[in-house]
Amino acid sequence: MRENLHRFFRAARGAGVHVSPAESIDAMRAVAQVGITERTILRDALLLTLAKSQDEKLALGDCFDLFFSQPEPPQDLPEANDNDEDSQDADQSPSANAASKAGGGQPQQGLGPLAEMLLSQDRNAISAAIASASGAASLSDIRYSTQRGIFSSRILDAMGLQRLRDDLDELTGTNPALAERLRAALEALREAVRDTVSQGLALYAREEAENLRNEILRNAPLARIERRQVAEMRALIHQIARRLRERYSKPRKRQRRGHLDVRRTLRRNAAWGGVPFLTAWKRKHRDRPKIVALCDVSGSVAQVSDFFLLLIHSLHEVVDDVRSFAFSSHLIEVSEILEKKSPEEAMAEIMSKVGFGSSDYGSSLVDFEKDFMSALTPQTTVIVLGDARSNNLDPRADILRRISERSKRLVWLNPEGRLAWGFGDSEMPRYATFCSVVRQCATAQQLERAVSDIVATYQ
Repeated sequence: MRENLHRFFRAARGAGVHVSPAESIDAMRAVAQVGITERTILRDALLLTLAKSQDEKLALGDCFDLFFSQPEPPQDLPEANDNDEDSQDADQSPSANAASKAGGGQPQQGLGPLAEMLLSQDRNAISAAIASASGAASLSDIRYSTQRGIFSSRILDAMGLQRLRDDLDELTGTNPALAERLRAALEALREAVRDTVSQGLALYAREEAENLRNEILRNAPLARIERRQVAEMRALIHQIARRLRERYSKPRKRQRRGHLDVRRTLRRNAAWGGVPFLTAWKRKHRDRPKIVALCDVSGSVAQVSDFFLLLIHSLHEVVDDVRSFAFSSHLIEVSEILEKKSPEEAMAEIMSKVGFGSSDYGSSLVDFEKDFMSALTPQTTVIVLGDARSNNLDPRADILRRISERSKRLVWLNPEGRLAWGFGDSEMPRYATFCSVVRQCATAQQLERAVSDIVATYQ
C-alpha cells in the first residue's frame, strides 16, 4: 500500500494537485489511522489531507476514483459443449478426458499458472495478477500514448504470456475445445491489460502531456492564439506569475537584513572581549519599487495586452505598487478594474471602454502627461507594451522623452518581430531612443523572461 500511495501522489500531481513531501507524510499517517478497507473513508482522508481548494478537491476525487478502480478482468468463459466433448471422447487420451470434465472446464494437469488462472475463471486472482504485473512493468513510468503497446507487452510478459503460448500449442493438438476456451480467455485478458494501460496513461501521463502542451503554448505567438486556446494560455500565464512570485518574493525577505557589519559588531561587543553577543548588520537601502504599465489594446495587439495585464497584476507579492493603463486612441487607468474583477470581466470592461480602436500613441501620451505624470518618481519603472504603430499620426516622442527623464527606467515590449520595426507606420526606432530596454515580446516565454528581468532588479 505504501508504494500504491506514492504512485497515487504522483498521479495527483499530474492532475494539478500540489502535493508537498510534508503533505504526503500527513496523508500516509492518516491512511495508517483509518486503514484501507473502507474505500469511502480512505477517499475522504486523502482529500482532507491533500486538497487545499475546491478545484483541487474535485481533481483529487476524480484522480482517486480512477486510480483505485480495478481493471476489468476477463468475462466468464463459454462452457464446453457436451456434444463436442462426446465427439472428442474417441480421440482424446484417457488422461486428457480425466483432465477436462464434461461441461466443467476444469484446468488440465501440467498447465502454467496463467492458463490455470484463466480457465478457473477466478476474477479476483486475475485482477490481482494484472495489478502485480503492472507494478513489475513500471506502468507508472508511462508518459506518451505511443507507449501503450510497449507497456501492454511488458505486463503480459510479466504475467507469463510465453508459457501460456506453449500451453496453447500443446492443447491445440490434444484438446482443441479447451484450447479454444483458453484462446478466448487470452483475448479477454489482452483487453483487460489494454484498459489497465489506458488507465495508467490517464493517471501518469497527464503531467507530461500538460508540460508538452504548455511548452508549445509558451513558444506560440500570443497574437495568433486560437479562441479554444485562450483559457489554456490564461492558465499558463497564472503559472508563470506563480513561478515569478516564488522565485523573487522569498529571496527578498531573506536578504532584507543585509550582511554582517564586522566593525560595528566588534565595537558593540568590546565589553565582552569581542565575543559577538550582539550583532550589527549592514542595511542596504532599497528604493520602494513601482511599476507603471501602459498597454496598447488596439485591435492589432489586444490579445497580447490581455495576457500581459494578467501577468502584471498577478505580481503584487513581488512589486508593492503597480498601476496599469490601457489605450488605443485615448488612455484610461485600469488598475482598479483588474484588481476587483475576474479576468474575463475585467478584459471585457476594458475592451468596451478603450479596446479595439485605431491606435494613436501621440494622443494617448498626451492623456498620460496631462492626468498621470505625477505617478512617476525616480523609483518607477515604466513598461510600455505595444507595436508602436500610430497610423502615421504625430507620435509625440517628446512626451516619451519626458516620461523617461522622470522615471528610473523605461522598458518597451514590442509583440512584433524586430524586422518589422521602422517599416510602414512603425515609430519604434524613434521611441527606442528614449528607452532603457527594448525587447521583442511575442510569446509567453519572452514575456516571462522580460518581466523576470524587470522584477529581478528590485531584489
